[in-house]
Amino acid sequence: MNGDALGTAFARALAAKDRDTLHALLGDPVDFKALTPGAHWDADDPGEVVDRIILGQWFEPGDDIERLLHVATGRVGDREHLAYRLQVRTGATRHLVEQQVYYSVAGERIAWLRILCSGFRPVPDEEPSED
Repeated sequence: MNGDALGTAFARALAAKDRDTLHALLGDPVDFKALTPGAHWDADDPGEVVDRIILGQWFEPGDDIERLLHVATGRVGDREHLAYRLQVRTGATRHLVEQQVYYSVAGERIAWLRILCSGFRPVPDEEPSED
């Protein structure tokens, strides 16, 4: 799988909260660092990245990822770039979440991963949520 396809697969697996696919996309170990509005994250174990961080704290079991609204891929020198926007519902509130991702591939897996997150940005239900 090339870098673009790997990035798109990551965004789709995240939107589906597909733990197995997310695990399969990450190298073991993976050099992971991320920045969200309230915390800095650092891990090297794919299980910790997927289960404890991404699907354990960022997108908790009660968070309903309703749609993957946007995906874009590209390159920055020797790094891959991925951007995606999700529509997420928590209780009665709809949010937009956008993440910018830079990563490197080794073999068929992501070996180096950096993510910057916008945080959960509330939007009214009547506001159009697509670009």
